[in-house]
Amino acid sequence: MDVLNSSAAAATKDSATAAERRWLLALLLLAIAARVATLGAYPLMDNTEARYAEIARKMVETGDWVMPQFEYSVPFWSKPPLSIWLTSLSYVAFGISEFSARLPSLLTCFFAAWLTYRLALERAGTTFALRATLVLATSALFFIAAGAVMTDPALLAGTMLSMAGFWNSVQRSDRRGKLWGYAFFVGLAFSLLAKGPVGAVLTLAPVGLWTLWKGGVRTVWQRLPWVSGSVLTVVLAVPWYLLAEQRTPGFLDYFLVGEHWRRYTESGWKGDRFGTAHATPRGMIWPLAVAATLPWSLPWFVLLWRMRRATPRPAPAPDTSWRAYLWLWVLVPLVFFTFAGNILFTYVLPGLPAFALLVAEAWTSAGSGKRWDAALKLAALWLPVGVALAVVFGGPRFGPMYSQRALVAAYVAARASDAQQLVYYNEVPKSAAFYARGRVSLADSPEELSRHFAERKGDFYALTRSQVAEFSEIRAQLTKRGTFGRYTLLEDARARAPAQ
Repeated sequence: MDVLNSSAAAATKDSATAAERRWLLALLLLAIAARVATLGAYPLMDNTEARYAEIARKMVETGDWVMPQFEYSVPFWSKPPLSIWLTSLSYVAFGISEFSARLPSLLTCFFAAWLTYRLALERAGTTFALRATLVLATSALFFIAAGAVMTDPALLAGTMLSMAGFWNSVQRSDRRGKLWGYAFFVGLAFSLLAKGPVGAVLTLAPVGLWTLWKGGVRTVWQRLPWVSGSVLTVVLAVPWYLLAEQRTPGFLDYFLVGEHWRRYTESGWKGDRFGTAHATPRGMIWPLAVAATLPWSLPWFVLLWRMRRATPRPAPAPDTSWRAYLWLWVLVPLVFFTFAGNILFTYVLPGLPAFALLVAEAWTSAGSGKRWDAALKLAALWLPVGVALAVVFGGPRFGPMYSQRALVAAYVAARASDAQQLVYYNEVPKSAAFYARGRVSLADSPEELSRHFAERKGDFYALTRSQVAEFSEIRAQLTKRGTFGRYTLLEDARARAPAQ
């Protein structure tokens, strides 16, 4: 009878586990479907998205695949080109569109999620792996980054490959472990080509601290191919840096000293040639991390409390080596950027896979319960459903506020010939340059705008409300074509033939 009861209990447990896996897989597929379905459903947003999409478009147009261009003939020194290369290749393969611009971010995030799944699967099985992947895929920053044109997803792919490669290499002494060791160094090269030295720091710092604390210097030295792997990293990453300096002298000084030292130490750094320094109070990275990991950052604390209560006494000794690795992986980026004067929401991204693994561990160890599991599944639904609804119902209203797609479309529809230019004053939004395929003009002073208006007839002008008021004399001779966010599209109708 005991044997029968034991068998029945085991069958019930297996059935519950299988049902749990189906639920987790269904939620994960829903998140993926929501992300893919909305990838091209909203316009490229100023400034970040449109900037990188337009730089990649210029790369394809000019055929210069070495040094990205911020404006025609103006080299873009702010970031290495890995993400721009990927976007440019996507344009070549699928044409220039919002979908193809965002596709590389989606694929690099998928790659990081797959590595997270594999790492978790070898650690604790399918259910644990699905939980970790679901937490990662439905975390706010990860979900946003997977559908946005920026450099951070490429960095995430590099750091994730290095962190997974290092752990698997240290845990194995066979040929497969050696291959994972080379993956560690390939990931370093990806990081150097995605963000620069900061990418290598965010990898080498946690693995170095873990080696001194838990791993053992001798073991780590023996398991990873340090000499040949370092040569591989140099061969993959360094030639572009040297070629970029040769093509555009001054790049290394601006990028290494300006972007990696002054931006870090000087709040509101004024030397940024390609954007705006994001002055923030030091330590702001911590509340940003809480926001970046929503909705999971909130239930995680409850999970930790439940896990502590559910742990039997005396408890089996935990694997402190694994948990130490995850905690260092999460905390090093936060501690590193605690002292930075310029930070962004996206700086949390490299630590998100480790956060997802920690949440999955707490989820598994805290014990199950119908209400609690239902709450966690609801948390997984919140972001994909919310983003899909926001795109469908909010996109038409808020798109023109952050993108020039609608304005450029109105200009293209209204013009009689390609000779009629679209003119901006003071600054051309990057989304306007992207959607107009670079065919926009800039008047960067009042005198130049007045001269352009005097010398040319029939052009279109995109002016903000304050600019319309500033150039009231010109405005009186223009015909309003529509208002798009803060910009008004105006047509110079002087060239039209008079009505008969």
